[in-house]
Amino acid sequence: MKRPPLSPRSLVLLVLISAALLFALGGPRGLFRFRTGPSHPPATAFRMPVPVYRVVPVSLPVTRSYIGTTEAIRNVTLEAQATGYLKRQLIPDGSDVRAGTLVYQIDPRYYKAALDQSQAQKERDKAALEYSRVNQKRNSLLVVHGDVSKDAYQLSTSSMHQAAATYLSDKAALEAARINLDYTHIRAPFSGRLGRSQVFTGTLIASGTQINTLVQMDPLYVTFNPAERDLPDLQTSRRIGPVAVLVHPQGDPAQSYRGQLTFLDNVVDRTTGTIMARGTIPNSGLKLVPGEFVEVNVRLGTHPRALAIPQVAVGSSQTGKFVWVVGKNNTVEIRQVHLGMTSGTRVEVLDGLREGERVITGNLQKIGPGMAVSPHPEP
Repeated sequence: MKRPPLSPRSLVLLVLISAALLFALGGPRGLFRFRTGPSHPPATAFRMPVPVYRVVPVSLPVTRSYIGTTEAIRNVTLEAQATGYLKRQLIPDGSDVRAGTLVYQIDPRYYKAALDQSQAQKERDKAALEYSRVNQKRNSLLVVHGDVSKDAYQLSTSSMHQAAATYLSDKAALEAARINLDYTHIRAPFSGRLGRSQVFTGTLIASGTQINTLVQMDPLYVTFNPAERDLPDLQTSRRIGPVAVLVHPQGDPAQSYRGQLTFLDNVVDRTTGTIMARGTIPNSGLKLVPGEFVEVNVRLGTHPRALAIPQVAVGSSQTGKFVWVVGKNNTVEIRQVHLGMTSGTRVEVLDGLREGERVITGNLQKIGPGMAVSPHPEP
């Protein structure tokens, strides 16, 4: 049976449908591309950018860290050496004073009168001594001609010597009176800081009464207790030369005080396994006070080729310390490490890393083992 020919309207509709299908398939080549797949490669996978630190040998100071306490080199109690009423306190409690500063004054009137009396006695006996000398000299001339007896001459000589001895005694008594008067002025024996006064103006005090305390503030001792195992290194360093000590107040690591190790005890405490050591540090700003807890870093030398990394790169787990390392094909590897001494922001690695390896120091919370990363050196 023969089909009837298509009408012009049907032909137009067929052409339109064919053109729409061809456009949907991407033009003349759309069908080919649909069968053979996309013409562009897929997008590259994202890699986490991480800062890295390349492990290289560095010169690292060999230090030991301890907790110590500050201690005054001199700490004395100001005591009265004279009896009387406290006339006045010239320096307020807690003030910093220089050596020789007058701090307290006891009523000096009695001691001033005793000084005047001693001075008068000395002048009287001085006049008697002068007369004895003149008399003895005159008799020494007369005895030659027999005008006076030898006994009279000897008596005048003895009187002269007695007068001289009395005069010397008067001079000593006068000096004692001056000392007693000076005891009414209580002065600072050295530069330091006063404590809290134990007596007040108008108090009747006697010799031996404790009045106040004075501590030296600059320089200060820093006392700490190294372990017995550190003793050989400390002794060796002291034989080579002065051992540097760096002190940081607790809670203020930015503040530091540099001094020297000045004392190492001669016996180890068997109950603690430690030995007492002491450093001397300057305290020109008087910010440290005796009795403070401080961190003490003792420098024992220099390690010329130490493998050190930033402390921020080190993590902790139940198995110990670890770091993330950029391994083969820029993938992340975990390494267990054994650490040594610290120096500033760096820490020595004794085992677990090799020279030239790259340690990740940032984005540590966003990485894991086997993860692909994009490493870039630390700025």
